[in-house]
Amino acid sequence: MPLKQTRSGTLRRARERAAEPNLFAAPGSAGSAGPAPNLPAAAVLSFLKDSRGALSWNVRDLRKSLNIGEAEAAQVIAVLQLQGYAAPGGGSGEWLTTQNGNIVSGSKEPRFAREKVLQAISELHGRMQAVNKDLHAPYRIQTGVAYGDFLSGRERVQAADVGIELAPRTSMRSNKISARENAVQRAFLRVLRNKNARLALHPYEEWMSARSHRKLL
Repeated sequence: MPLKQTRSGTLRRARERAAEPNLFAAPGSAGSAGPAPNLPAAAVLSFLKDSRGALSWNVRDLRKSLNIGEAEAAQVIAVLQLQGYAAPGGGSGEWLTTQNGNIVSGSKEPRFAREKVLQAISELHGRMQAVNKDLHAPYRIQTGVAYGDFLSGRERVQAADVGIELAPRTSMRSNKISARENAVQRAFLRVLRNKNARLALHPYEEWMSARSHRKLL
């Protein structure tokens, strides 16, 4: 589906397309590359985000990042190319993330020194441990995983993404999280982030542990 070239229109349409549950999970149609891999779109888009500072990437990079097999990686690339998020690079087997791919993944120009991002992650780990020791804190942190292009070893990177799973210290009447509780949890994550621009905290999802990551808790 062609995307408008205005940034606002491209961003809106690209994000709407990426949010569709069958972007990477729907069966392939006749003449396509075959059944699409059973991967959450967010996981694949996280790889595109990580590629922002790379000149190009290949199947091996994709497999290592998402921890998937060769056949599944080939299917992911076919879908990314079909959606206009990836294009063949200069060398054999090399790929480039397109402008639309950068927009839909939410990537930004790498501007942080990797060592400073690693320091921010270390300080966050300390705050997470302090929260779990504080019996008066409203939540206990069950899981914490950090992922992003800081894992690539490149000197200049984006803010580290961190998935945080919170558990209320007081029992809830229902296992379902209400809109109000969701807002409270997001506010708690903002406090935990401590206004550090080198960190981006998100509610934890299982795919975050399936892809390459650094376990914090």
